[in-house]
Amino acid sequence: MPVQPQRRHESPQQGQEPPVLAEVVRSGFVEGRHRGSLVVLAADGSPTRTLGDVTSPVSPRSSVKPLQAAAMLAAGARLAGERLALAAASHSGETFHRVLVARMLAEQGLDESDLACPPVPVPGAAPGADASRIAMNCSGKHTGMLAACLARDWPTATYTDPEHPFQVLVRETVETAAGERVAHVGVDGCGAPLLAFSLTGLARAFRGLVLAEPGTPERRVADAMRAHPEFVAGTGRSDTLLMRGVPGVLAKIGAEGVQAVALPDGRALAFKIEDGDPLGRARGPVLAAALAGLGVNAPAVLDELADSPVRGGGRRVGEVRATL
Repeated sequence: MPVQPQRRHESPQQGQEPPVLAEVVRSGFVEGRHRGSLVVLAADGSPTRTLGDVTSPVSPRSSVKPLQAAAMLAAGARLAGERLALAAASHSGETFHRVLVARMLAEQGLDESDLACPPVPVPGAAPGADASRIAMNCSGKHTGMLAACLARDWPTATYTDPEHPFQVLVRETVETAAGERVAHVGVDGCGAPLLAFSLTGLARAFRGLVLAEPGTPERRVADAMRAHPEFVAGTGRSDTLLMRGVPGVLAKIGAEGVQAVALPDGRALAFKIEDGDPLGRARGPVLAAALAGLGVNAPAVLDELADSPVRGGGRRVGEVRATL
């Protein structure tokens, strides 16, 4: 039987800093701390643990991509398997990612110039080589958005406008899944609308993705991501590791220290590291500790996620460790 986490609610008082989620330890001395907020939901959707503020809106960044992909399917986009996983991806721009994005565009009679995401350097290319929109980690999402527009005969030139019919559908999809209204609409790093809502809403949405009826847009997205995690992230990435190593888990990172995960029985979690975790050192240990608290029994996976070394003089002299 899985270990059931204790119900803990530790919300900060007005004006207080968020709680510490991880410490940076160098040579036995705590030299830094990562604060943040975290929510854990039981299989029935009730919160079993809250740290910090989990009801105020945050920018979920790329953690919202599975919901955007569900909206693509609801609009009639014909996406499945690896293509659907890539539509919900923050991919690494590896060759297999770029090849499939290019193929998906060609299948729709489009090319790279139709993408609204910005160009980025191609991984492994020679210095000074031309940048590519296809190499951008959101290019699969943008290609899926274009597929949705073509399925409904909606304009493609303005598909990132918040008032575009597809983006209105995304907002409706997010609000239904999160069980709350979107609090703010901004612009994400890729140029698409960025919808702010709470960490509790994010965890609730991921719970809904894995518990949705087979064949629904939400369940199709969850199943595609779990079947093709390399297309959701990339070689060696944490989401790939987790979805490959723990059967039935759905996971998606977001920029600025956001992570959302759902287990196949409906237990779910979401957290945000307040400083954005700029070096990417705190997310893994916090995620591993939260999953262990949920009773996930996958020592090799959790150990790899938790391993976040601090180095000095070219050798390991400490670690970033979770404080959950």
